Amino acid sequence: MLEVCAGNLASVEAAVQGGAERIELCSALSLDGLTPSVGMVQHVRERFPGLKVHVLIRLREGNFVYNGHEVDVMVRDIEAVLPWADGIVCGALTADGHIDLPAMRSLVAAAQGKPFTFHRAFDVCRDPFTALEQIIDLGCSRILTSGQQPSATQGIDLLRRLNERAAGRIIIMPGGGVNPGNACHILDSTGCHEIHASCSSGTGTTNPDTVRQILSGLS
Repeated sequence: MLEVCAGNLASVEAAVQGGAERIELCSALSLDGLTPSVGMVQHVRERFPGLKVHVLIRLREGNFVYNGHEVDVMVRDIEAVLPWADGIVCGALTADGHIDLPAMRSLVAAAQGKPFTFHRAFDVCRDPFTALEQIIDLGCSRILTSGQQPSATQGIDLLRRLNERAAGRIIIMPGGGVNPGNACHILDSTGCHEIHASCSSGTGTTNPDTVRQILSGLS
């Protein structure tokens, strides 16, 4: 499974043209992704009814340490997009680099049982293996991670160990610097079965040919 990160409507269309079956829908990729508007989520759902749409919930740029008011906003954002979303992508940490369990319980509960991906906030967790167990206990479906390195290729060792430790209890989804030249190597080296890429070749907008090339290599 290739999940394409789409930060605008042109990228969604390109992902579909390239054959993607699932996207992470967001806005402001230049800020590493923020929550898209409800109108954008509705539009994508209505235009591409067969596409799996996982919606990023991140109300601001910067770190992943949120106060109670910010958590409340994100809970409300989840509730607002949920009717048109197939899954939610979010994450929250404490100031000392651990999973913010009270915040995450509220966010996961707001998703009402739909698949919940803990995003790359994981890559700045202090203890990845403790975090892994906590995220599993929270009921999340997958973790998006580069293996706590700048790219997934550099994080292959930790990605492999996380996948082994997860033992099928949660999906470990490598992401970060994924391209047609390394996607298969990352999956083969880690034992993972899902991978995440923007397929933008540095342009900020998804390239359908890049999507096709990655999918061709995975088939």
